[in-house]
Amino acid sequence: MLNRLEMLRIFVAAAEARNFKEAAARLGISPQAVTRAVQDLEAAQGELLFHRNTRGVQITTYGEHLAAQARDSVQRVDALFQPPAEAETAQLEGLVRLTAPVALGRMLMLPVLTALGRDHPLLRFDVQFSDTHADVVDDRIDIGVRFGSLRDSRYVARSVAPQPFRTVGTPELIARHGKPKQVEDLHALPTTSLRDHSTGKAWPWYFAGGLHISPVNPRFLSSDSEAEFDAIMAGLGFGQLPGFMADPHIASGRLVPVLQKLQPDPWDIYVYRPQRGPVPARIRLVFDQLVERLGS
Repeated sequence: MLNRLEMLRIFVAAAEARNFKEAAARLGISPQAVTRAVQDLEAAQGELLFHRNTRGVQITTYGEHLAAQARDSVQRVDALFQPPAEAETAQLEGLVRLTAPVALGRMLMLPVLTALGRDHPLLRFDVQFSDTHADVVDDRIDIGVRFGSLRDSRYVARSVAPQPFRTVGTPELIARHGKPKQVEDLHALPTTSLRDHSTGKAWPWYFAGGLHISPVNPRFLSSDSEAEFDAIMAGLGFGQLPGFMADPHIASGRLVPVLQKLQPDPWDIYVYRPQRGPVPARIRLVFDQLVERLGS
């Protein structure tokens, strides 16, 4: 017996044709195959679908009713397997869920999303900015952006840009306290730190050679990276910032880099998808745009 979908497909063609021979020609099968499919469907339904006589076939009232339902069902199933036409891909729509660290998300990801939103008004974004790594499976995240390598082999990840880390302070702070000459000097100076939500402790500062420290008794401790940035800019303490946050203010003279010879190796920024497999056009577009724009 044919599978049920193919049986319905043949039945619909027979209902629309003048006879089984014409239906067979449309489908590229034999008239006998059409006859068998109709007979199998009649047996499954327990109803006569066509009146047969020597002059041909005539669909029954029950057959007409079933054909109307079957036609709609077959078309909807076929549509699931049709590649989107160019006209349809021009108007991408639907929801894309994203996650990123707060400052990176606001400063680097958000401009990409707003540009995409202007070009594709039917796209919707559900954005989670957090300095704690999101549970991308439980939160049903489609795309994430983060610093550092991804250890989960299930992810599809693209390294887009190496990002340096700068240890910085304002000119006023340096005028009051001087520059640290070695890493250990930071313990005796006013500093800022970012709290790790998962441990409750401050994130360490990283330096060359794999050295990392957590300054003792930071003057300003926050779980919000933008609040820490504001504290650094206000001169409350020395801090360590990624280049995309620090470099414009170093160039303008509002921040001064210190301990430059001990600057750590850059960290990569990754754009990733949490699962392999087929990717909807809207998610592929956002993913590819983030890779392109963040990489530039």
